[in-house]
This record gives sequence, structure tokens and C-alpha cells, in this order.
Amino acid sequence: MSTQTFEQGSDLNLPSTVQALAIAQTGDIDVVELMTLPFPKVEPGHIVVKIEYIGVNFIDTYFRKGLYILDSFPATLGEEAAGVIAKLPTDPAVLVDPNYQRWGFEVGGTVAVARCPRRKPNLRFGPWARVFPTRGVSTRITAASVSGATTAITFLSEAYPLTASPFSSHPSAYASEAVVFIHTIAGGLGLLLTQYAKHLGAKLIIGTTSTSDKAQLARSHGADEVILYKEAGLDGIIKRVMELTGGRGVDVVFDGVGKDTFEMDFEILARKGTLVSVGNASGAVEPFSPLKLMPKNIKLLRPTVGKYCVTPDEVYYYVNKVFELVSSGVLKVDIYKEYPFTTEGGRQAQRDLVGGKTMGKLIIKVSDQ
Repeated sequence: MSTQTFEQGSDLNLPSTVQALAIAQTGDIDVVELMTLPFPKVEPGHIVVKIEYIGVNFIDTYFRKGLYILDSFPATLGEEAAGVIAKLPTDPAVLVDPNYQRWGFEVGGTVAVARCPRRKPNLRFGPWARVFPTRGVSTRITAASVSGATTAITFLSEAYPLTASPFSSHPSAYASEAVVFIHTIAGGLGLLLTQYAKHLGAKLIIGTTSTSDKAQLARSHGADEVILYKEAGLDGIIKRVMELTGGRGVDVVFDGVGKDTFEMDFEILARKGTLVSVGNASGAVEPFSPLKLMPKNIKLLRPTVGKYCVTPDEVYYYVNKVFELVSSGVLKVDIYKEYPFTTEGGRQAQRDLVGGKTMGKLIIKVSDQ
């Protein structure tokens, strides 16, 4: 991610360089550095944004370690950020595009910025379709919520639909009968999944976490039962889930842990249950035979939010849904810690994220408006 102060207006004297948290190669946390990089060429269809906050996500660690492939180096880190528009597109075709016009972009407006390190070398600029007005939500809260909230909403609308969506190809589940299981329930995404599932009327929400403080936080956000996995172990988790469900198992598992919990997921799922593989915090799942799904007719998904938000209508619907639910208080965003925009700040954020001690979301403060 990068920062640079601009004069707001239609004509900007763009700098030749810009600072960014980036990596020159894959590796351990020490490859993360605050670098000075060339400021990329801004195309006529781009919006230039002064970034104020960056959200920290597990996907940053996957790129950093090489689990997800990067096209080139140096590569900046970060999937989400928020800031203020400094420059609007100049391309006439963009300016008359109805999909552009309905967002109501304006210089000085606060926006979320979504991007992918494999596609853009710098978050400070980008095509207008990756920039979204925050609808009154602060840039600090936006950077802490937009990725996780969009994931929670799309996954509970399409991967395991507890609510009707105009874009889902599956009928919505009967929410009042749904038993939901969420690994690492006190993390940023886990808390958002919990709140939205509870809001939609899930019958029972069960989760795992590492400490009693985290368990209390998850319960305060709607979890009905939280199991301390370090004390229970995998066998203890399975036993407790079966006790809570009368031996039936859960309807859906949201698993961001990956390799370490994958086998257990099949034990706790009910017949015709759904396993939504969300992430790989413990490593990627080993290859397996599709026959593994057969004993209980399990459905397995490995979705990404980016493939639920592809068309202009999908993006507009889901992003506005995020800010509607956040601004109304349906989704409360918990920020665990804010880090400085420095080499050590970027490294410590990743160190804390993978260390399993955090509750809620981590963000990096880039600049003040």
C-alpha cells in the first residue's frame, strides 16, 4: 500500500515515486518492507485515491509466503483500503457509462478500494470499477470491514444461502433451522459471519477459538456456543458438536483454517451438509478423492468473494449491502489494533495476525485526510 499527499482537484501534479508496503520476494515476515516505488502511469479510466487506512488479511500472508502466485516483484500487499478521491477519470466513455454514474463519485468523497496484488502494482490508483463510495461510513471502519463484510454477505447469500439473493442460483436455506459452525469465530471474518447469520435467523451458531476472552467476544456478537479448541482438541470438538446437535451434526461449516481442520469438518457435518472452505491459515488442504463427499452427500465449495462480485450489478448490490448493514449497526466492526505505516508496522501486523492472539480486525494507518 502507498501514501502521498495530493492537492484535491481535477488536475494533479502526480509524484514520480510513492511509498508502499511491499515484498521483493516471497518468504517469511522479514520480506515485508516499506519501499519507495515508481508511481505507475495513471490511465484515463483510473481514479486516484489518497489512502488513509489499509486492512490486513490472511490473503496477504498467502501471497507473501508464495501459496498464491504473484506475477512480478516488487508486489504491494493488501486487499482492501479506504481513503479520499483525489482525481476522477477523464475518459469520456467512462464518464457517460451508467454503471459509473450511479456510484456518484466526486473529488473529496470517501471510498473503499479493492484490488489484487497480481493485477495492480499499487493501490493508490486503479480502474474506477475497483473503487466504491462508503455511503457515510468512515475510512477507518471501511478499511476494517469491506473485505470481510462482503465475504460474509456473499457467502451467506450464495455459498450457503441463508437469505435470498438476486444472484444466487440456489434456493435460500431455511434459516430458522440452520445450524452453523465457524472456525476461528473471534477473528475479523468470523465475527462478521456470526453477526450476519444471527441477523438472518440461524437456529444455532457454534464456533471455535483459542481463549476464554475470545469466546466471550464471539458470544457478544451472537455465537450460541464457543469451544476452546486448545483445551478440547479435535476429538473434543466433534464430541461437543454432536452433543449440541443431538448427534445430527451441523448444516454448514465455514473453515478458514484449512489443512489442520479439514478432516474434522466431515465428522461434524450433517447428511447433505455444506463445507465452505474459506482459507488456509494452517496450510492448503491436501489433494483428496471426490469419493470423500459421498458418505453424507456433502457439498464442498472453495469460493472467493471476487467471483461473486464480477458484474456491475453484483458489485453494486453487494457493496451497497455492506455499507447498509455496517451503518445501521447490524454488522459491528471490531478493530483489534492499528499499526503505523512503516516496515515494522507492516511486519508486526502480519506477525500478530498469524500468531492467533488477535480478536477482530487489524488495520494500518497510512495518513490523515
